[in-house]
Amino acid sequence: MSNAPRRVTNPPNPWSSRAVEWLDEPPPAALEVYEEHTRSALSKNDSPDLPFRYSLNPYRGCQHACAYCYARPSHQYLELGAGTDFDTKIVVKTNVAQVLREELASRRWRAGRDWIAFSGVTDCYQPLEASYELTRACLEACDEFRHPIGIITKGALVRRDAELLARMAGRGGAHVSVSIPFADEADARALEPWASSPATRFETLRRLSEAGVPTGVAVAPLIPGLNDASVAEILERAKEAGATRAFVILLRLPAEVAPVFEERLRATHPLRADKVLAALREMHGGALTDPRFGARMRGAGERWRAIEQLFELQCRRLGLHSRGERLENLEPTRAPRAQERAQKRAQQRELF
Repeated sequence: MSNAPRRVTNPPNPWSSRAVEWLDEPPPAALEVYEEHTRSALSKNDSPDLPFRYSLNPYRGCQHACAYCYARPSHQYLELGAGTDFDTKIVVKTNVAQVLREELASRRWRAGRDWIAFSGVTDCYQPLEASYELTRACLEACDEFRHPIGIITKGALVRRDAELLARMAGRGGAHVSVSIPFADEADARALEPWASSPATRFETLRRLSEAGVPTGVAVAPLIPGLNDASVAEILERAKEAGATRAFVILLRLPAEVAPVFEERLRATHPLRADKVLAALREMHGGALTDPRFGARMRGAGERWRAIEQLFELQCRRLGLHSRGERLENLEPTRAPRAQERAQKRAQQRELF
């Protein structure tokens, strides 16, 4: 039996679902959905640049269509393109939650308390999740095993799972980082056209935080000459929305991502494109990207150091943990009632 993705003739329409409302403008491009049965749910990461050992991705490709997405070349393994194919031909791993349960229950599972990153490659809350609900099913599996998880997303759909994530935060450990690289709505729409708007993402942060979910903001990617001047505003608005952590990652343009990004940049920001590309080369030793481990997600030189210093200064001023992307100490958070009971027991012991 072939394991090749099977094209769905009439894919589910998340915008006509009984319980889904599209918060921003829907994409105009025709969507092709392919379903596959995956053999494994968890991918192991050996890169020292990434803060997690295991990641989970229910979908291949992403409808958000971010011009800078580093995952674009992964579509070529499916004999698809890294450009518009990545945005419009989405592969859905229909059995991923079942396989995840089997992997977590297996005696071969040796990860212990290592947290699992949701969206290590493509966004697990892209629009198709409204119909397939694979991310939620995987979260429920992790909750059953009390396994810690971390999510990074641009999708407002994560609000749907706020109650579940809050419960997980108190049981096994959970954290959500919302990626907000732009404060300006026009810049965001130009380079990440079908992701939630910045205003919607800040509201998502607020709702998750109010629900009791630990949250952070990812200023990722940092694009010099385009969004570096907005770092302070993004951090301030994220703090006001309840975020407690923040991290920043410099734009990286591996392989086929570079021409996709440059084409979009020149089409949407023709007067700034050359300055942006020159600034990137300045931070990467004359190249648009530095593929070496330890260097590919950060820059070098005076300009990058100035950005890092500004970021750290703003985080200290706002009380944001600025190493939040690592999440080494992702531990369950006590619910208020549990904290009150613990305090009462401590007071009672003092009487004796």
